[in-house]
Amino acid sequence: MTTTSSKSQFLHGLRTGLPFILVAGPFSLLFGVVATEAGLNLLEVMGFTSIVIAGAAQFAALQQMSDNAPVIVILATALAVNLRMAMYSAALAPHIGKAPLWQRALASFFLFDQNYAVGVLEFEKRPDMTPQEKISFYFGITCAIVPAWITGTYIGAVVGTAIPPEYALDFALPITFLSMIGPALRTPAHIAAAFVSVLAALIFAFLPYNMGLMVAAILAMMTGAQVETWLIARGKWS
Repeated sequence: MTTTSSKSQFLHGLRTGLPFILVAGPFSLLFGVVATEAGLNLLEVMGFTSIVIAGAAQFAALQQMSDNAPVIVILATALAVNLRMAMYSAALAPHIGKAPLWQRALASFFLFDQNYAVGVLEFEKRPDMTPQEKISFYFGITCAIVPAWITGTYIGAVVGTAIPPEYALDFALPITFLSMIGPALRTPAHIAAAFVSVLAALIFAFLPYNMGLMVAAILAMMTGAQVETWLIARGKWS
């Protein structure tokens, strides 16, 4: 495989990831605004968003912080929300597991919903891609989204409440996840996990510090894994 091929795949990934800026931008703007309103200074906001790089977990942790939840609850909630990254990693391993260690380390640090979803779909569609081509494509998607995420957070933190409420930046959060969840519901395991997560979140909404979200995430993953096990045992999983 040539350097030209890797560059071509990187640019392909970059182009593929650019449309996600339309949701990542407002999403990150909203985080910057909410974080400053919660009392974080600019350095704390930017450190938070640059080190964590996980929108849903950031919002969940920020909500817990605003509710003065114990540190252990804040960490547990963020971990529960991000447990899906372990499944993402397992799904990506067959594709980029042979890449150099430093590339895998970077891929792990910058792993989030969009580059996982788009990457896996592309890899499954094009099984002829080499591991280096795959990780080049993956980094292309990442480089399209991460700068927009960090820049959007900075603008939101600096501008803050000056953004008119009629712009309704909070639309970005549900739209982002709906755009990724829809195409991902391809198997009974995926559908069962999604159903259980919604049902459990509603049932356990009474729990303090939004711990119902953590319970729902764990139950959903257990359900998906169990349904997948049943399908494999019955020879209906491919």
